[in-house]
Amino acid sequence: MSIRLGSVHDIPRGEGRTYAVAGEMVAVFRLRDGSVRAVSAVCPHKGGPLADGQIDDEVVICPLHLTAFDLTTGCARGDLPPLKVYPVAVDADDMLVIPSEVLL
Repeated sequence: MSIRLGSVHDIPRGEGRTYAVAGEMVAVFRLRDGSVRAVSAVCPHKGGPLADGQIDDEVVICPLHLTAFDLTTGCARGDLPPLKVYPVAVDADDMLVIPSEVLL
């Protein structure tokens, strides 16, 4: 089961947006190459809004304390717990994400 988030064009390349997905906050990023990644929207350190962070093709930087998190694995470049990573895909123009409770 997947959930439609909206058009991939709702997120400009190089930016992120936060979506509520099955009771969880998910940050979805559209990378400069047009691909998408999805991780937990809240930094485990100080609750920073990760969708507002700076991204490149590999990491998002928390806007509150500048810790980098890998967008593929969720792992922090430091001693913080990893972010939850969500499968996300683009089908035609639609972004689809699979909530974590479906993955159990």
